[in-house]
Amino acid sequence: MPLIYGVNTVNEALKARKVARVIHARGAGARVDAILDRARELRIPVETSDNMHLERLCRGGVHQGVAAELQEMAAYTVDELIESAALRDEAPLLVILDSIEDPQNVGAILRTANGAGVHGVIRQARHAARLDGATAKASAGAVNHLQIATVVNISRTIEELKERNIWTIGFDGSATDSYADVDYTLPTAIVLGAEGDGLRRLVRESCDRLVRIPMLGEVESLNVSVAAGVALYEAVRQRGKRGT
Repeated sequence: MPLIYGVNTVNEALKARKVARVIHARGAGARVDAILDRARELRIPVETSDNMHLERLCRGGVHQGVAAELQEMAAYTVDELIESAALRDEAPLLVILDSIEDPQNVGAILRTANGAGVHGVIRQARHAARLDGATAKASAGAVNHLQIATVVNISRTIEELKERNIWTIGFDGSATDSYADVDYTLPTAIVLGAEGDGLRRLVRESCDRLVRIPMLGEVESLNVSVAAGVALYEAVRQRGKRGT
């Protein structure tokens, strides 16, 4: 089963009713005690451990005295992500992660995606960060509240989205257009590539449009999680302004 750790991360998983078992170190403190009380209210098994065993389980991650095994995560389809937007009477806003393997970056993107109200995240089965452990902690528990679809081929998925009239906007440092020139009130999928390598060639060529975030200083690009925040909150701004 996937393992998560840290007070906030486990709390969010409990709120989402996705915890199968809670594991805690003896004497971890009042915040962990509150988690244990809630777990018992929900009739979730609780296991007492020592700190060394918890360290091994969490592979050295900062666990704050508590970890949890999750129920298997729901496997959403891309169609279900689009349908969730229809249920909210909103134009779809999706995020596509192309070969982003760093757990801290993926977790931060998921946290921002949840905050921006996206309808779903699409990731590839291979060359992608696991959604437990460090990723779940970096997401501040947002991984438990997002609909995430895992696909075999990102380029093919982009073509399928285009057939569904969803604009695919790739963020690429070599693009000439600015991200701010995009109309995000339309059905939109924001496509982000791995830091350093960026979008893979076939993914880049599949996108409807490539845009960049202007860089006015000496560094060439933003961290991919920061770029995701810039893009998503431009979408939030536009959609709020037009009442969509």
